[in-house]
Amino acid sequence: MTSGQVELKIIEKLTNTFLPDILDVVNESSQHNVPEGSESHFKVVVIADAFKDQKLIQRHRAVNSCLSEELKNDIHALAIHTFTPKEWRETAKVPLSPKCLGGSKFDR
Repeated sequence: MTSGQVELKIIEKLTNTFLPDILDVVNESSQHNVPEGSESHFKVVVIADAFKDQKLIQRHRAVNSCLSEELKNDIHALAIHTFTPKEWRETAKVPLSPKCLGGSKFDR
């Protein structure tokens, strides 16, 4: 499956902002009640030195700020998982995303 425009924009922005050692951007839209081919639900895993000495809330705010335009216009849900390289070596585990409970505007 090829990456869509929103996914590519997310990859570009996160790469340029955080210079990650590892970046994983997953379009989880197909697991939700949205039209086929949607780019509205994402999970990002960012492993970067940029997060050193930052609390989790600071990291999430930084990612949200980086993707502010996409969050305003394209992204409905964003799961954020941030680690320093040291944390990643110690943990190397990303939680599974929760199941979709429905409630899409397309159900109406």
